[in-house]
Amino acid sequence: MTTLKDRPNTALLVVDVQNGVVTGSHERDSVVANVAALVEKAREAEVPVVWVQHSGDGLAKGSPEWELVPELKPAPAEPLVEKEYGDSFEDTTLESVLAGLGVGHLVVSGAQTDACIRSTLHGAFARGYDATLVGDAHTTEDLTNWGAPPPEQVIAHTNLYWNHQTAPGRTAGTVATKEVSFKAGA
Repeated sequence: MTTLKDRPNTALLVVDVQNGVVTGSHERDSVVANVAALVEKAREAEVPVVWVQHSGDGLAKGSPEWELVPELKPAPAEPLVEKEYGDSFEDTTLESVLAGLGVGHLVVSGAQTDACIRSTLHGAFARGYDATLVGDAHTTEDLTNWGAPPPEQVIAHTNLYWNHQTAPGRTAGTVATKEVSFKAGA
C-alpha cells in the first residue's frame, strides 16, 4: 500500500553483509544463512534482489573487509548500490534503481541492526515505501563496551518496534525468514 505511485513491486534489500561488518556479529552464520535463503526465494519468484555495500570506517573499497561475505554472491543482473552513510538511500542510486524496477515495498535484511538497518528502514518509510524487516535476517556486533545493550536485545527491540511502526498509507512489520513468501513477478 505504498504511497509511491505506480510502484506495485517488491524487492529484497540486502544491506552490508560484508566481511568487515558481520565478522563477530551476533549469530553471524545463521543470519547469513537466512539472508541466503531469502535471496533464493526472491530469485525463484523473480523478485529483484538489490545489494547494498558500505565503504568507509575500516571498509576501504576493494579491501577484503569491504567484500560481501563468501556465502552470498550477487547475480550479474542484480543491482549493487554503494553507500557511505547509514541510510542506504542517502547520496546513493538506490531510489533510482527501485524506481526503475517499479518497487514500492522493501523486504529488508542485513547489518548492522542498530545502524544501517534502522537508518535504511526509516529512510524507506519516510520516502513512502512499505518496509518489512526480516527479524531473523539482520544482526549487529556487541557494542556493550560503549553503553549499548547486548546484541540480542538490540535485535529484539528493533524487531518489536518495527512490527508496530505506522504511518499514513504505508505498511511496516517484522516477519521471520520462513514466513517470507514472494509472489512471482511482484
